[in-house]
Amino acid sequence: MQFTFVTCTPEETIELARKIGAVLRTGDCIAYYGDLGAGKTTFTRGLALGMGLADEVSSPTFAIVNEYHGKGVLSLYHFDMYRIMSSDELETTGFYDYPAGESVFAVEWSENIEDALPDDVIKIRIDRIDDNTRKITIEGDERFAHIGN
Repeated sequence: MQFTFVTCTPEETIELARKIGAVLRTGDCIAYYGDLGAGKTTFTRGLALGMGLADEVSSPTFAIVNEYHGKGVLSLYHFDMYRIMSSDELETTGFYDYPAGESVFAVEWSENIEDALPDDVIKIRIDRIDDNTRKITIEGDERFAHIGN
């Protein structure tokens, strides 16, 4: 199932992502698609809020992964695969050491490791329309059907 939304401010993008974060489950993997500056990290800020995580979300570009944990809530592992050129390189990043089945993964530049992602991955494409407007397309299951309402 595919769902498309348009947000006109970073705050609207965060709010949309917050709603998505509220329906995420253990083992979910989100694969982001979008150019530099599209808003993938902004979107992840909203996911974390929706998941009940109070941590300050930042880009994992130089760390490859940022971890966000809360008390009694799912953990979020936010990966940046910009510098990873294929799934063969994942072993050196420690990607397989993270508890995918016990948490939620959000993967920026997921196209670089597509063959390593689960079959039921949730795909989120963020297209920059202008400085503030984003077209956000979600490929996932029925959980996302009423998100925009």
